[in-house]
Amino acid sequence: MLLCLKLMQNMCRGCRRSGLMKWRPNNKILYPLIPALLFLLFVLYSLVMSFVESVRGPDGWTFEYYRSLFEEKRLYASISYSFFVTFISVSLSLLIGWGIVRSCHSFIEKSVGKWMVWIPMLFPHFVWGYFVLLLLGQSGIVSSALFQLGWLESREDFPILVQDRSGFGIIITYLWKEIPFVLLMLLPVYAQLPKQYGEVIQVLGGSRRHVFSTIEWPWVKPVLVEVLLILTVFIFTAYEVPALLGSSYPQMTAVLAYDWFYGISWDERSYAFALLFLIALVMGLLSLVSFILLNRKRWLISKSQHQR
Repeated sequence: MLLCLKLMQNMCRGCRRSGLMKWRPNNKILYPLIPALLFLLFVLYSLVMSFVESVRGPDGWTFEYYRSLFEEKRLYASISYSFFVTFISVSLSLLIGWGIVRSCHSFIEKSVGKWMVWIPMLFPHFVWGYFVLLLLGQSGIVSSALFQLGWLESREDFPILVQDRSGFGIIITYLWKEIPFVLLMLLPVYAQLPKQYGEVIQVLGGSRRHVFSTIEWPWVKPVLVEVLLILTVFIFTAYEVPALLGSSYPQMTAVLAYDWFYGISWDERSYAFALLFLIALVMGLLSLVSFILLNRKRWLISKSQHQR
C-alpha cells in the first residue's frame, strides 16, 4: 500500500514538472471548440459520402457520372440561372445595405432603428417567400386590389412576378431578407469606425475621397467580403425559396439536385451527389482562399501597428 502511494506521488511530481497538470487550466479555449469540431466532422462525413455515392456504380467505382453530368443541358441552364439570381441578389443587397448604413447608421443604432432592422430577421426565408407569393401573385393581394379599383380588367392582366423565368420573386424575397442582414453586419463596423482619423485628413486638406480610401474602405472591406461570401454561398445553394417561387425551367442548382435525387432514374441520383459535391468543393475553396487573404491583411495591419 505504501509502495502504491509513493508511486502515485512520484507520478504527480512528474506531471507537474512536465507541465501536464497545467494543460487543463491553460487550454480552456479548447472546450468551446469541441462542438465546432463535431460539426466539422459531420460536414466532412457528408462530403466524403457525397463523393463516394457519386463514383459508385453498379459495376464498381467509376467517374462516368461526372462525364455524363457535364453533358446535361439542364446543368448549364441551372448554373447560369443560379449565377444570375445570386449576382443580382447579392449585389443589390450589399449596395443598398451599405448605402443605408453609411447614411443612417446613427439612426439605426437607436432602439427604434434596431427594431426596424430586426423585424425581417425574425422570420425565415420560406415565410418571406410565401408572403411574396401572396402579395405579388396573379391572384395575390396587389392584383386583387388593382382589379377591385378597376385598373385591371382581370387578374390575369397582372404581370407574372413570381414563379417566372426571370427570378423576380426570388430576388425580391432575398432583398427583403438580406438587406437587414447586411445592415446588422455593417452596423458594428461603422459604430467603431475611428472618426478622428477622417477629421485629421480633412484638416490636412484631404477630400472625402481620401477619407473613404484611407480610413473607411480598409475598415469596411473585410466585413464586406465576409458578407459577400456568406450571401453567395447561401443563395447559390438555397432550396426553399427557389422551389416556392421559381419556375420549372430553368431551376436553381439545389432544386435541380433535389429533382435528380428523387427522380425515377438511379443514375440521376448520382448526378445529384456529384453536383452537390462539386458545388461544396468550389464554395469551400473560395471561402478558404478568401479567409487566408483577409487574415493575412489583418496580420500585416496589426504587425505595422505594433511596430509603431
